[in-house]
Amino acid sequence: MDTFGKHTNACDTGSASTGLHANLGLNEKPNHLDHEIAQLTKLMSGPHERLSRMVTGNSMLPVSPVKMLAGREFNYSGRGRFSSADRCHVLSRYLPIGSALTVDQMDSCAYVSQFSADGSLFVAGFQESRIRVYNVDAGWKVQKDIQARSLRWTITDTTLSPDQRFLVYASISPVVHIVNIGSAATESLANITEIHEGLVFSDDDDGEYSFGIFSVKFSTDGRELVAACSDGSIYVYDLEANKLTLRIPAHTSDVNAVCFADESGHLIYSGSDDNLCKVWDRRCFATKGQAAGVLMGHIEGITFIDSRGDGRYFISNGKDQAIKLWDIRKMSSNVTCNSRLRDHHWDYRWMDYPTEARNLRHPNDQSLATYRGHEVLRTLIRCYFSPAYSTGQKYIYTGSSDSSVYIYDLVSGTQVARLKYHEDTVRDCSWHPFYPTIVSSSWDGNIAKWEFQGNDKTPAPLRRSRRRRRQFY
Repeated sequence: MDTFGKHTNACDTGSASTGLHANLGLNEKPNHLDHEIAQLTKLMSGPHERLSRMVTGNSMLPVSPVKMLAGREFNYSGRGRFSSADRCHVLSRYLPIGSALTVDQMDSCAYVSQFSADGSLFVAGFQESRIRVYNVDAGWKVQKDIQARSLRWTITDTTLSPDQRFLVYASISPVVHIVNIGSAATESLANITEIHEGLVFSDDDDGEYSFGIFSVKFSTDGRELVAACSDGSIYVYDLEANKLTLRIPAHTSDVNAVCFADESGHLIYSGSDDNLCKVWDRRCFATKGQAAGVLMGHIEGITFIDSRGDGRYFISNGKDQAIKLWDIRKMSSNVTCNSRLRDHHWDYRWMDYPTEARNLRHPNDQSLATYRGHEVLRTLIRCYFSPAYSTGQKYIYTGSSDSSVYIYDLVSGTQVARLKYHEDTVRDCSWHPFYPTIVSSSWDGNIAKWEFQGNDKTPAPLRRSRRRRRQFY
């Protein structure tokens, strides 16, 4: 959660193998990731070998769009069209790094950004009980303006159903609410103009605020929700049966992040303030709460997890100011925590990260690569793989407490872009599934849109009214 994990431990593993790293600080030399995912990324975002031969000289240079088009017209690939890798090779170079435009501005902190799977809708969640759903194809018109129910402190997360008919929102409470966003009304006041059905994740009578939910996700088939909670547990809710079906006592501290690993829904990834990432296989729970495996490497709590969608790789953002890339085949079967890496007190909500801690590395780091440069302070900053359709997932991008959005190259680890526009923490950001567009949500109340410029001219920066910077916890 948005608090410091009190027990920061180094751990011994039952079995672990480490990968080669791209551990990059601001002044560190990039190293290419030497692992299977590097080859997979090349296959997803590289042109056909016959098109590559059209480029003389450095074979590492990208093939120009003109030569790609010429090769397609002459049918060099033998397919008569671009493959998905050819498409990604062209589109992935057009990064959304032009000047930002304000999509919307509110008087409270923006916590959540999310494009729908087809990119036609965009959801933004704000601290003061507001959620807005924008129709992207209709010029970002507000399709649904939701006044949330039973909010405690802020909207912590939202998730759209796969059919885009329903929106679920969570707060620091064991109850999430589901809203029909396909209804005709634009205004949706909880249980006044529309019903916001409450789904209770508490399996006992501890009270309405016995724990809070920090992350909630729909399964790919839309039948289940998985939630990460402040009581150290993961919960699964069956929407068809309208009941809680599974509680996993997963971690020894707050679970800040959870997601399904792939379309099957069998594997679940989780990340916690106990500094561990865990993998859960619902098909083979030997005992209640027994993880399929554990992954170590962060030396502070984990704020977010994003799956590559293949049931194998995922990334995590950590309060140690780093994103880590993981391969679950390198996970350990058991972990015994026995010592602390740091002895001094630190609270990420209002303190800078200790200088001496920046050089610390976990002695049993199992991650494949580490990406540094952004800041993970004040709140649960989120990170993601770039879209498969347009980039072949060759980038990682993240918000940052220094008011920016960072984009890293997955394989080389280099920082390829820093998008600077906001005046306060960027907690979340979302890359359009098909177009070179990123939308960021910031504590300055602004929802900003970044697009590929399309020409060599850099427009003058927009002028905005300044807001006094406030401290939040």
